[in-house]
Amino acid sequence: MKRVLGFALLGIAAIALLLVGRAALLRPRAEAVAQAPPIALGDEAAVVERLAAAIRIPTVSHRDPAQDDPAAFAALRDHLERSYPALHASLRREFVERSLLYTWQGRDPSQPGIVLMAHQDVVPVEPGTEGAWEQAPFSGAVADGFVWGRGTMDTKAKLTALCEAVELLARAGFQPQRTTHLVFGHDEEVGGRAGALAIAQRFAAEARRFEWVLDEGGTIGIDLVPGVARPVALVGIAEKGYATLALTASADGGHSSMPPPQTAIGILADAIRRVEAHPLPASVQGATRQFLAAVAPEMEWPLRAVVANADLLEPVLLRALAGSPRSNATIRTTTAVTMVQGGIQENALPASARALVNFRILPGETVGSVLEHVRRVVADARVAVDVLPGSAPLDPSPESRTDTPGFALLARTIRELYPDVVVAPNLVLGGTDARWFRELSESVYRFGPLRATAADLKRPHGTNERIGAADYLDSVRFYVRLLQNAG
Repeated sequence: MKRVLGFALLGIAAIALLLVGRAALLRPRAEAVAQAPPIALGDEAAVVERLAAAIRIPTVSHRDPAQDDPAAFAALRDHLERSYPALHASLRREFVERSLLYTWQGRDPSQPGIVLMAHQDVVPVEPGTEGAWEQAPFSGAVADGFVWGRGTMDTKAKLTALCEAVELLARAGFQPQRTTHLVFGHDEEVGGRAGALAIAQRFAAEARRFEWVLDEGGTIGIDLVPGVARPVALVGIAEKGYATLALTASADGGHSSMPPPQTAIGILADAIRRVEAHPLPASVQGATRQFLAAVAPEMEWPLRAVVANADLLEPVLLRALAGSPRSNATIRTTTAVTMVQGGIQENALPASARALVNFRILPGETVGSVLEHVRRVVADARVAVDVLPGSAPLDPSPESRTDTPGFALLARTIRELYPDVVVAPNLVLGGTDARWFRELSESVYRFGPLRATAADLKRPHGTNERIGAADYLDSVRFYVRLLQNAG
């Protein structure tokens, strides 16, 4: 027995030594780069004011396009034309509905071009929340070191920062090596089908291919990654898919004085309970695995040991990641019951009841596989499970490679401007206009140079959206440097 116990302890010690040793051998893989030379922007107050003026134009997009205000989009277009004359003199501007496509002819048209994206539209302000804003939602107020208002983070600051960078370079006589396209969609917040998709379809019809594409999606996260003290530049290399399923329960209607054992609402409630109790399986794969590999060398112990040995300790890692909604969303297709409808009167039995369940689909799964899973879990002939009619489900994007010149250029530019950050591939949990370009380039990335804490991530689409004025000026410098490096 003592010998067996000794061998067991020796085995445990060997395993522990292996786990610790693998973690200790981790080293950051990025090469050191020199900091970028200073980039002067001229009148910085005027740069910030041009963003603030764009925020004051309420380019709100709605599910029903008839509710949109074309005059607001025209006003933004006029503001851009007045504010950036060198851009408009050097680039060709075209309209795709209310979307804007600018083309900057490159010195070598034979090379694949590049695409830089942002969107003009913003989401509405939720009625009744206006009083909770520290500055009015469309005030564009510059106060306390911030520019306030809807669109500052999502994504007018990116749009105007791109324009500022092109304006500065065009004034200096710069011409890019590769033809460069600016794509500013007008309906990203409602799917982007009339804007970015239409532009992508046009490029596809022309048999265009692009060296790389860059849109919104990732940020420079401050204290977002547990155990990592340094900021992390989250470069999205894929985004999750999207589907809304309708669960419709049917039963006999009638008077509530003679109810059956279960009404349609009770049947639906059981179906909802089963769907929530049986989420789709979790796994560490693809973009999430690459993210963990990038941040593991920066992690504190014992997290570093767990992440470094993800292949051996995956169950432990999955339990840890499932502990918060944000990290849980990186390892599984998420399930969210968002709407329930049933009944028309308190003393009448409903003949039907319906719930809408929204799924954000992990790469590796599809709309079809999610539908099959939910039907199997519900397993009740009284409940129909279907894709919501009129919705627009979409499979996850392919994962872009990180061993490409495009990713290397982006990572180098980030480190030149933000030398304190860790650059990490990442999975984007929401949707962007970049999804429509996935067939046009193997290098579709999602990143904006905005420093953000966990609290900041609640501001886009929420209350008190804002961007630091100094942070915004740095983002202009980032795009200047990115275009210089690409050129």
